[in-house]
Amino acid sequence: MPATDSTSSPATHTSFGRSLLSLRHRDHQIHHAPPTPDHNTTHASSSAAAEIDAFQHHAADLLLDLLPSGSSAGPVPEILSLAWTRHLLDSFLVCLEEFRSLLFASPSLARPPLDRLLSDFFDRAVKALDLCNALRDGLDLLRQWRKHLAIAAAALSPHADDPSAPLGQAQIRRARKALTDLTILMLDDKDTSVGAGHRNRSFGLGSSTARGGGGDAQARGHHRRSSSGGSSGGSGSGSHFRSLSWSVSRSWSASRQLQAIGGNLPVPRAHDVAATGGLASAVYTMGSVLFVVAWALVAAIPCQDRGLQAHFAAPRSFPWAGPVTALYERVLEESKKKDRKHSCGLLKEIHQVERCSRQLMEITDAAQFPLDEEKDAEVREAALELVQVCETLKDGLDPLERQVREMFHRIVRTRTEILDSLSRPHTTE
Repeated sequence: MPATDSTSSPATHTSFGRSLLSLRHRDHQIHHAPPTPDHNTTHASSSAAAEIDAFQHHAADLLLDLLPSGSSAGPVPEILSLAWTRHLLDSFLVCLEEFRSLLFASPSLARPPLDRLLSDFFDRAVKALDLCNALRDGLDLLRQWRKHLAIAAAALSPHADDPSAPLGQAQIRRARKALTDLTILMLDDKDTSVGAGHRNRSFGLGSSTARGGGGDAQARGHHRRSSSGGSSGGSGSGSHFRSLSWSVSRSWSASRQLQAIGGNLPVPRAHDVAATGGLASAVYTMGSVLFVVAWALVAAIPCQDRGLQAHFAAPRSFPWAGPVTALYERVLEESKKKDRKHSCGLLKEIHQVERCSRQLMEITDAAQFPLDEEKDAEVREAALELVQVCETLKDGLDPLERQVREMFHRIVRTRTEILDSLSRPHTTE
């Protein structure tokens, strides 16, 4: 999808108070008389400004808690692990809910320039819906890989009747066959950027759920669900398709989608901040959080034509600028590591799958049977790590998919409710 056209010049927020005074001064020049002070209105404006400021600082804290060196809430899961990715999605959902509450508390949603800023934000948010579908395809891909790991782990497990018996040639061959199939699948998905078919699966709600159709992603989701008889759960029939069958179109690109979400993200101008009572800053904050979270998810999970070329730099005047920049740079640093540079995704568990498979293949290559005690111990140790990775994937993939689904539906719901509010007639005070 092409990026939304939106241009604005960067501006800081130090002149917020002076901008408000200048607006009052212009009002005085037009009406030749100062407005009558309204204590209730002034108090409400101060309260709204405080809530917007609190939202931005809370977003900063949530992002900071994703960094191992910056968390004040206790131990942080290892970056780009399944647990960390779930933590990332939790943070996004909290931010989106607080943002939604701020918008509904505002009486001026349909007034310029806030209506324009919200329209731009939701245009970008709709582009994240296809990303959610592609991410679920990537999680299903990991399930397929896990099946091959489980076969290898079962083949190398100790015999029930005699756990101390050396591993036999048939066990090693079966494990190597499963790991070879896995390696072929992973290489196929790493080197090919487009799919061979379609899974006919989407998080999309029916077209009646979202105002105005809810974007191309939702329309496609409705069509797919109708043709496939329902959306899949944690581990549905999608795993019977070959790994590179994506629910998005063949020409779809995660890299281009990220560019569309974050490209030319309009930094609010000082007079827009003043005219919206600070809500312009909240809209920009939510747009930035949406982009960084989507970018980190694409970095972690296999996606069609994934790429991390999209660049983002937030003005330092925002309280969350430091944490979001640190998070962006930390993920980028992981992507440049030699052992992860050419991986299907930066997820820690993907790296473990690749390493365990390679290690077991090397240990068992040209093995002599029966295995001597030292070689048998090496194989069992490597197999134990493989079993642990299998269990981590088994326990972590379904909860993560539920969170991606929740991200999809929360974006749709928020967009629908706000656009419905914008479409209602409003009176000018």
